[in-house]
Amino acid sequence: MSVTSEPRAQEGGSAPRHRSTTRSLLRLWPYVRPVRARLFTAAGVAVVASCLGLVIPLVLKWMVDGPITDRDPGGVWLGGALLLALGTAEAGLFGLRRWLVGRPLASVEAAMRADLYRHLQRLPVSFHDRWASGQLLSRATTDLMLLRMFLAFPLTFLVVNGVTVLAGFAILLSQEWTLGLVLVVPAVPLVILCSFFETRYAAVARTAQDQTGDLTTVVEEGVLGVRIVKGFGRHRSQARAFRALSEQVRSTELHKARLLAALWALIMTLPELAIGAALVLGTVRVADGDLSAGTLVAFLSTALTLRWPVESLGFLLAMSQDAATATDRYFDVMDAVPAAARDRPRTAPPRRRGEDGLRFEGVEFRYPDAPPEEPPVLRGVDLHIRPGETMALVGATGSGKTTLTALVPRLQEVTRGRITLDGRDITALPREELRALVAVAFEEPTLFSATAGENVLMGAPHAGREDLLRALKVAQADFVHALPEGTETEVGEQGLSLSGGQRQRLALARAVVGGPRFLVLDDPLSALDVHTEALVEAALRQVLASTTALVVAHRPSTVLLADRVALLSEGRIAAVGTHQRLLRESAEYRSLMSGQEGEEGERNP
Repeated sequence: MSVTSEPRAQEGGSAPRHRSTTRSLLRLWPYVRPVRARLFTAAGVAVVASCLGLVIPLVLKWMVDGPITDRDPGGVWLGGALLLALGTAEAGLFGLRRWLVGRPLASVEAAMRADLYRHLQRLPVSFHDRWASGQLLSRATTDLMLLRMFLAFPLTFLVVNGVTVLAGFAILLSQEWTLGLVLVVPAVPLVILCSFFETRYAAVARTAQDQTGDLTTVVEEGVLGVRIVKGFGRHRSQARAFRALSEQVRSTELHKARLLAALWALIMTLPELAIGAALVLGTVRVADGDLSAGTLVAFLSTALTLRWPVESLGFLLAMSQDAATATDRYFDVMDAVPAAARDRPRTAPPRRRGEDGLRFEGVEFRYPDAPPEEPPVLRGVDLHIRPGETMALVGATGSGKTTLTALVPRLQEVTRGRITLDGRDITALPREELRALVAVAFEEPTLFSATAGENVLMGAPHAGREDLLRALKVAQADFVHALPEGTETEVGEQGLSLSGGQRQRLALARAVVGGPRFLVLDDPLSALDVHTEALVEAALRQVLASTTALVVAHRPSTVLLADRVALLSEGRIAAVGTHQRLLRESAEYRSLMSGQEGEEGERNP
């Protein structure tokens, strides 16, 4: 494990140069549409509450020019009661707004997170190979939290404050247009300043969120790989690397804070200078008798009421930029096209459906991000596994065995050619049907934070207790019954509470629990000791007798489970036959079975 000093490159990993904040945020509309009534109502309530605050200066004007000037105590008490009622109503309406948006926006966040998770499950393995897990985690957590906060507060108050400022300036100009113009003058430099800030802040916000994703990846790798870190005594170097990346995130966040502080300082300074100028000019006019004291009080009260809507502009713009960046990052993933939606040319006419087993016809595969000059991993693979037959797949390291097995359940997509199950092209099968027909077990078993039984039954959700026990017996995974709670024992994250051989046996049980029609096993016995391997093979023969199976094998004992053997060499099927026949006719096969791969090149220059 290592920690890089720059954010990891990946698709969609940088902010568009000329990104439109509005266009980015409008992509949230499909999720917001179901709760639009409550959001619009909440915005309307907030606008009314904010405009009630603008009525308070008008009451003050009436009180100063009326009851106070006329020394009318009754009028003063009436004015005080009006102010209290307006303040109470304003507070109540803002509370109502908060109640209106709370539950709907939590539902929006939950819906977006569910869609993201569902989409990630549909994306091809090649996508996950390119993307760091921490980047995906940060999109599902931090970014969606930012979007919920934006919809709950900044989005509403961008509208509310905009309406409040327009209404407030209309009141100012109607009260005394000359003083109103003094306050309007700073609007031009503020607009220019905000435009400049938006461009600078957007780039820094994207960098900060990408770096946070990288930091999440490092934390996840450090936790999952803690045994390696401790085993090699690398905890100090890993801590130093983590601190270096943390310092990058800190530096970027401080850059954001400096930008926001500079904007906020100017946004606060310009209106304050304008209010000061209006105060001096208004006081002079009151002294000259050109303006009533009540009008000046109302004017200054209205101006002070508008301070928060204007000064919050920087804060709201910053949160809007963060939300737009989070939206872009979210749709970086959602815009990735699932493999099922990708069109590719058909190279052979459809075969009539029937008992035809598993066929590879002219199959070619290259990774989507491979350089054009690089040869395909698989080239022109033709292979037929007859119904009920077990085919062992052998080959040197890097020959493409695992890639070939990944094509059958469509974990990777064929570049050219086709694969059929009983005459049906797998690309024409719904994925649910394909995955029900084909069961898989990999050399590196993956278990989940669930019970041992639940991990096995993931291979067949509708299987019962008897199926579970039978699968455990076939995989020689009876050790499960000795666990503290038997099949109900939690195996922990990645199943790290179990040994490698135990995890592999549970993965094998998961593959056979549903009695699949087609079985793909990628060296599923590599972590077993010789005695356990023999027991598993004896039980596995019964399963293989009733299914069509492709088994990647490295040991001669595993090869002997198969009816025939296919030799994969440099991405091509070099030979097919029984184990004994290939031993007689293929020098490369003999060297693989005897563990003499290194001598093959010398004997066959």
